[in-house]
Amino acid sequence: MKPSKDGAKARARAELRGIWAATLTPFRPDLSVDEEGWRRNLRHWYGTLGIRGLFVNGKQGEFGSMTVVERKRTAEVAAEEAKPYGAGVMVSCSDQSLDTVIELAKHAQSIGAGTIVVHTPLLYFGAHTDHTVYEYYRHIAEQVDIGVVLWNQPPDCGYMISPELCARMAEIQNVVAIKYSVPRETYARLTRLAGECLIVSTSNEEEWLENILELGWQVYLCSTPPYLLQTAADRRMHEYTELGFKGEAKKARAVSASLDSVRRALKTTRPPGKAAAHQKYWQELLGQAGGPVRRPLLGLTDAEKQVTRSAFEACGLKRG
Repeated sequence: MKPSKDGAKARARAELRGIWAATLTPFRPDLSVDEEGWRRNLRHWYGTLGIRGLFVNGKQGEFGSMTVVERKRTAEVAAEEAKPYGAGVMVSCSDQSLDTVIELAKHAQSIGAGTIVVHTPLLYFGAHTDHTVYEYYRHIAEQVDIGVVLWNQPPDCGYMISPELCARMAEIQNVVAIKYSVPRETYARLTRLAGECLIVSTSNEEEWLENILELGWQVYLCSTPPYLLQTAADRRMHEYTELGFKGEAKKARAVSASLDSVRRALKTTRPPGKAAAHQKYWQELLGQAGGPVRRPLLGLTDAEKQVTRSAFEACGLKRG
């Protein structure tokens, strides 16, 4: 059935639930996309870990170093692999070229993705006014019938869109959600302000449980913890999420707290400026496809890998 703008918010309310993850793109040693490894990761994430949906080709996925052809192909494979599991796909169409954003958005709709996500653009000469940003998203939303997800990470674009502007953009028929990487008091204010018009989420896994319990959030959207903190034998993030949805706060908090050693191992071994390379190496330690990063990103040194491996082996994550 062809999607329609007037049903976009209801579709998003039904689909954007539970744990979604932002994907890392595996590359081979020659830096080509590792499609075999990509498929293997997708099946592990969807099937073994039960992740409800994936945010594909985001900044974690190094979209800035990928061609449009590569971005389309990785999205196609993600959509194909999601079908047997009834899982969701959200395609990042972020780009500095608006023509590329729209090309990728239309492609995402054509392959059956439920939503697209677009980061706030990098703007110059003080152009990041509310009117500029509103018109940017209004124009993009006009081009497709599927849901559009806003994405604002101020350190990367240089400005924060206010809760009031977000709420105004939520009035656009097919703007359905936001990944809002801002302080908790700011996204909590937007949650109260937007109500049912906009699904609000952020990437901070450590705040996810309290956001379920205190703010009534329905989706974790999205970063890498769902497949870096979990294994086939250890799905504690899933466990505390489900307990949180059931209102079993004490049990949920206890399970979440038990992951602190894993969180510390990830955080304390991550070299400055090497987040993607570090997470890919952690993937490899878990048996997932990771591979190198593309320039301008830098890979880990042998010493950095050894520190990470030692912390990984001691963190208490069950790998059975």
